[in-house]
Amino acid sequence: MHIPVLLQETVSALDPRPGCVYIDGTLGQAGHASAVMRLAGPQGRLLGIDRDGEALARAAANLRRDAVPGTHVLVHGAHGDIGALARANGFGQADAILLDLGVSSDQLDTPERGFSFRSDGPLDMRMRNDAGETAADLLARLSVAEMTALFRDLGEERKAGAIARAIDRARTKTPFTRTLQLADCVARAVGTAHTKGRHPATRVFQALRMAVNDEVGDLRRALEDGLALLKPGGRMAVLTFESLTDRIVKQTFREHEGSEVALQQGGSQWQGTLPRVERIFRKAVTGQPQEIEDNPRARSAKLRAVRRLGEGENDHGQA
Repeated sequence: MHIPVLLQETVSALDPRPGCVYIDGTLGQAGHASAVMRLAGPQGRLLGIDRDGEALARAAANLRRDAVPGTHVLVHGAHGDIGALARANGFGQADAILLDLGVSSDQLDTPERGFSFRSDGPLDMRMRNDAGETAADLLARLSVAEMTALFRDLGEERKAGAIARAIDRARTKTPFTRTLQLADCVARAVGTAHTKGRHPATRVFQALRMAVNDEVGDLRRALEDGLALLKPGGRMAVLTFESLTDRIVKQTFREHEGSEVALQQGGSQWQGTLPRVERIFRKAVTGQPQEIEDNPRARSAKLRAVRRLGEGENDHGQA
């Protein structure tokens, strides 16, 4: 069962009120959405987006089963297209937007999806599993240099070169088609000394998953288009599970928060990216020990949130 991470903290950051217009760009099983819509009430509106058709069907069933109030519009698509999907479905502006990034428990626990090295399955990793290039396709066509860059940049893997060379040697004999086949190859290439309790293939699987699903590109588009969708006073919250995506969120929010820069001729001028926002938390919120014990997925979770400023607001948030 998928347990929503940092549920109370996320709902508090979004601050939904009766009649709230809420966009969930990564709906999953609708755990966060259900909590938000209960506060939004019968007049609330939900646009739920997910590229995983199976997750979308489960979310619809969960919303019906739990009699979650409000109007629900569920759309098959990527959160990177949040702007176009919102306009196409009559959601011109939103009071609250959530992005819950990474892989769901259901995806990890289904070997046929190919996300996990804990059980054998096809080397797929597509969140939208009815179209696009698989992880196996990617490993078959990338050069050693391209694999090295991928594992280093998206996986932040220190031994990216050694892993890429090991994969290249192995694939000349047998193409990579299974998750455990890849995991075993990576483990043999680098051993376990540098992983500190983590499986040696963790960062390689992360890099492949992010590349197959264009997670960095989707995130950048979702952040910019999502902030533009917010009403003045509206809020965006983002849950990340990798240091790379957390840095992107932190940097994007910082650019929109902007800063006052002293002018040579005197006075100061705001410099930043529009629309202007203020941080809701000074630092990222992380899971408490009890939640981490109950839900291991919360161990690496970080929550960041901002509020869009209205015209005339000069407060740039907490320092």
